[in-house]
Amino acid sequence: MNTDSYAHWMLEQETRALLARLARIKPFVMNEPMLLAASLLPTAQIAIERFLATGRSDLRRRGDEYLVWLRGKGRSATPEEAQRRFVFLKLKFNAVLSQLDLFNQVITQRSESEIGVWLSGLDVVSADALALPEHYHAPPVICYLDRGIGGAIRRARTRLPGGGENPVAVIRVPRERMIGSGIASSLIHEVGHQGAALLELVPSLKAALQAKQRQSDDTQVWRLWENWISEIVADLWAIAKVGIVSTLGLIGIVTLPRPFVFRMNLDDPHPIPWIRVKLSCAIGNAFYPHPQWQRVATLWDSYYPAKGLDDERRQVLARLEASLPEFAKLLVGHRPPSLRGRSLSETLTVAERGPSRLTALFKAWENEPSRMYRAPPSLSFAVLGQARADGLLGPEDESELLAKLLSYWAMRSTLDSSAYCAALPQARASKPLIQTTTI
Repeated sequence: MNTDSYAHWMLEQETRALLARLARIKPFVMNEPMLLAASLLPTAQIAIERFLATGRSDLRRRGDEYLVWLRGKGRSATPEEAQRRFVFLKLKFNAVLSQLDLFNQVITQRSESEIGVWLSGLDVVSADALALPEHYHAPPVICYLDRGIGGAIRRARTRLPGGGENPVAVIRVPRERMIGSGIASSLIHEVGHQGAALLELVPSLKAALQAKQRQSDDTQVWRLWENWISEIVADLWAIAKVGIVSTLGLIGIVTLPRPFVFRMNLDDPHPIPWIRVKLSCAIGNAFYPHPQWQRVATLWDSYYPAKGLDDERRQVLARLEASLPEFAKLLVGHRPPSLRGRSLSETLTVAERGPSRLTALFKAWENEPSRMYRAPPSLSFAVLGQARADGLLGPEDESELLAKLLSYWAMRSTLDSSAYCAALPQARASKPLIQTTTI
């Protein structure tokens, strides 16, 4: 066998081996054991399986086409050319595996009986916090736990490594917050990133802040708010949905050694931690006026007094702090084109989420606990977090209640989905949810 023939034979063997390994990659529903209540919502499960099945099908097609070429026209190709084509096929195979791994950690955690059920409950909370059906069709959201003190999101409809759009929003929540109301702060902040993208809030607010820079004598302050707006709008979303829980949860995240709290890294998309907490209080007061916001801001000052800072940082923070009322008013009153004339305050908030109303709801739920289970999940987090802030609910009881609620929401969503599927007329099932030929 000459060198060229040997090279072609080796590449054929490698391609067939790659396709054999590809054939052993099974759908998650065939691999991952979990309690039914811990499973993903059907929309998320179907979206993920369809996306991955399409990737496997495309790779198999490319592999088959390469073999046809190698056995035909490719016989006259040089080993270098044949190898070059195989390299691109192998890179595509690794991209398929990378996409599989992206969802693997998320789904594998569902096999942990208690954690898996709680994560399913957090999926329900996320869906509730993201829902704005009059303005957009929300993508599925799935949650998983990881180390660290902050959350993160890989938004739906963004490009994945190896190509293709992410079919679901994947939210990482900090394990150290399971389970307390503070998890809502991290979770719904990340939900806010997805909601802001769907409503195109960041470019709209950037334009408003650029206009403010042209009108203001203090251009630097408004430029800083513009630089930080993507994180600020996510904080705003969380405050609108769960109130004081968002601010107290933020304090839990940025309670760090003093140098980090006052660190001025102007390239960081996150505001300086010290002013970020102050802004959270200002936004909360703009949404839901109440003395508690000033009380929390004063508490933050007592933790990290600004005295002793160098003149430059002290002056910048003082100017930022002076602009807070005007900036918060701009945020909650902003009317982006996507909301068709409505403001963020009108769109994201409802009357029952003000502090006094949340406290009244908690007292009513004490007498009739079943109402707590019937309420929207994000409202339940807001009520219990407000009760915790008011001293009406201890952290131990809060944790116990939230564990029960997460388990209930997971069970209810599973049963509701099962009931819906059972009611579908068989005659309308014109094609399977996932084409078996692509698996």
